[in-house]
Formats: sequence, C-alpha cells, structure tokens
Amino acid sequence: MIQFILNERLIQTEVSPGMTLLDFIRYEKHLTGTKIGCREGDCGACTILVGDFLNDEINYSSVTSCLMAIGNAHGKHIVTIEGLNIEGLNAVQNAFAEEGATQCGFCTPGFIVSLCGLSFKDSQSFSDAIDAMNGNICRCTGYKSIERAGEKVAEIFTKRGSSDKIDFAVNNKIIPAYFQNISAWLKKLQSEIKREIFTEAPEVILSGGTDIYVQQHDTIDEKQISFISGRKLSNLIERNGEYCYISAAATVTDIANSKIIQKTFPELSHYIKLVSSTQIRNMATLAGNFVNASPIGDFSIFFLALDASIVLTDGNSEREIPLRNFYLGYKILDKRPGEHILKIKFRLSEDELFNFEKVSKRTNLDIASVNSAIHLKMDEQDIVEASISAGGVGPVPKFLEKTSAFLSGKKVSASLIDSAIKIADDEISPISDARGTEEYKRLLLSQLIKAHFIKLFPNLPLQKFS
Repeated sequence: MIQFILNERLIQTEVSPGMTLLDFIRYEKHLTGTKIGCREGDCGACTILVGDFLNDEINYSSVTSCLMAIGNAHGKHIVTIEGLNIEGLNAVQNAFAEEGATQCGFCTPGFIVSLCGLSFKDSQSFSDAIDAMNGNICRCTGYKSIERAGEKVAEIFTKRGSSDKIDFAVNNKIIPAYFQNISAWLKKLQSEIKREIFTEAPEVILSGGTDIYVQQHDTIDEKQISFISGRKLSNLIERNGEYCYISAAATVTDIANSKIIQKTFPELSHYIKLVSSTQIRNMATLAGNFVNASPIGDFSIFFLALDASIVLTDGNSEREIPLRNFYLGYKILDKRPGEHILKIKFRLSEDELFNFEKVSKRTNLDIASVNSAIHLKMDEQDIVEASISAGGVGPVPKFLEKTSAFLSGKKVSASLIDSAIKIADDEISPISDARGTEEYKRLLLSQLIKAHFIKLFPNLPLQKFS
C-alpha cells in the first residue's frame, strides 16, 4: 500500500509502485493541469512539488513527475498545480497574467509550480526566481515576460524578513492556507507507515529514476522494484577523517547543499549549474549517474578525477572498488548480479586544485559533447600528482592515465600543457555523432585541458584559442 498526501487529500493506492506519478495524477486522479510533454524530464510541463522533512523542517523540491515513480511518493506531500489554487489567482498566477507571461498555456502550470516552490527556500532573490524555473521550457513567449513575472514574485519575498516561510507565503497569497497544516499531518502519516518499499529479489534497484525512466518507460512499471530513496536519509554525506562518504540515495541537490562538499570545492555552485536542471538535480543521484555508465556522465567524470571508490553490496556482503575500474566497456560494469552501490568514498583535501569543464550545444540543461575534470596535488609550481578525466571521447567515462602520469612530477608551463594535449589526443577514441564529429571532440578536449590550466593558473602564458 502506497500512501501519501496529494494536495489536500490522503492517497492510499495499490497501483504498481513503478507507475509514474504523472500517469497516476492524470489518469487515476484526473488532475490534468500537470501536462504530458517530453516524458524525458526536459520540458518541465509536468513539474510538481514534493514535500518531505529535512532536519525536522518540511522542505519542498520541484521535480518532473514524468520521471518519478509513485513508489517514491510514499510518505510525502505531493503538490500539483491544482493544489496551489486559492480563491481568485494566487500571487504567482497573477504576476503571469499581469505580465502576459503565457500564450498557448501548455507550459504555464509547470512554470507556476516551479516559482511557487521558491516559497520554501532560504534565498528568494530575482536570480533565485529565474533559477527556480530553469527546467521549464516555453516555445511561445520568448521568456522576457516570464522573467518579468519572476521579478514581481521575487519583489514580494523581499518583505519576508524573519517571518516563517510558509506563513509568509500563505499571507501573501502565494500558496493556499492548507500548507500550514501539512507538517503535522505528514509527521503523523510517516509515524504510521513503513517508509521503505523494498522487494525481495528485485529486478530493479531504483533511486531517482531520471535515467531508467527515459530508457525503460514502457516496461519499468511491470517490474519488481526496491526503492533506495525511501530509506533513512540522515547522514547522506559525512566526513570521517580525510575521507568523504556519500550515500547512494544522495541527490545532486544534496551534494550542492552539503557544507562538506562546498568547503572542498569553492566553485561547486558553478559546476552544479552545468548539470541538468533544478528539477532533475532534485531527483538524480550520484550512484545512478555512475551506474547509468554514460560516456559523458558529468559526475562520473567529476569523481574519476578524484580517484573515488564505490562500495557495492548485495545485501549480505560489501566490496569496494575504484571507480576507475568500474567501467569495463560500453554499458558494461564490474557489478555482480544483485549488487547495487551503497556509497561513494573519496579523499577530501581543501589545499589541492580541482576544476570541471563542460561543452554542450546549449549552455545549460544539455548533455555534454565533451566534459573533463582535473585534480592536482601541488608543491608550489611543481605537480606532485595529476588526475585528468574526460567524457565524450570513448565508449566509457575515461580516466586519462597516460596524460595524468605525464603531468605528474613536472613543473607547470605552457610547453608542458601542449605536450600533455598531444598525449591525451593519442589516449582517446571519440566517434562522430549528433554531438559533434570526431575531429571536433578532439579539439574540444584540447581546449578543455587548456581551460583547466587557465582557470587554475591564470598567470600561465597559454594561448587560449588555437
């Protein structure tokens, strides 16, 4: 029995836990304001809010319901566009109406839901309002009217001060009054149910679902599923000595919000914005990115450079392997039947150098043509140890072993970088596809390697474009 609160109603259902929440909302509950668009998490027309507790305070995140299993709604508060209605227009709907921020209207519910979600965030500036809608696409307006509506909503939040977030949003007609009762109701519900949905001998171990629902949309709801994200979510990211441990259930947003990770990577917020949209980051997990084994998986490339390890479990025993040894061939993993990732482990050091770069056809919300990360241990201008990884240049996420070894033990110089680029070019085997020709990808990697050193050593006399 799956139980959750849908807007103002308690839902108890025995549908397949693999059914998408989008289909349940529209076809079982006939709430058609949530639209079917791409079914791949790209357009944002199906955006909803998901409420759960974080540090004993209810927290809401926007997600794309086309990629969310209803099993992942168990014990949570799900909010559709209908659940944001008040008498008349709410403040966000009114801003859209006043600024003419809608034309055909198909995408509008997703925009409204995303912007209403700003009510629950600590930071609510104009840039935050724009960022809240970064996973929503509109084909009609040209976006400027939507930006103006976002600016109007952000102006309301400037008056919040120290007021309670939910009380302020209710009093300013951004969300309906029933939100003030949800925290107590949800706590009661969670105390009465078993949060974990775990099937014996599962066919699928599911966390966020952002990859598998794109690949297996027509068949996954028929499979036996165990849900990692329903398990205890405390200590998702923790430090023990010089090592950081990240739970398989940790999302990209969890990583972005972690003080531990932020301290180690000062440019983290920039890197995170290169990865998908807010809705997908709120769902997608690091472990899922690894297991999907895409040759251009952003976080696979990120953590290959950090020499991360993964801990695999079959429920009875555990084993640890380097991430660099995990990829055996295209979509072939060193993962035994019944195993799944339990956690990720990597060494933390705030005095070493790191950078991540990505080139895609669109600046944001796109899959990389080529991406790359670098990690350097330095002794003044001498590279003690180097690690470079690259995606989009072979059948698997690639650790550039020869290039890394060449750089290690040498003094940073422009000629060293030029030589390293030639070695990297011999290590890779890109193919021509929709994201670029083989020649283009080779050029991109050479430029990304230069970009690493330009970023980390701004005084280095490198020719920036060649």
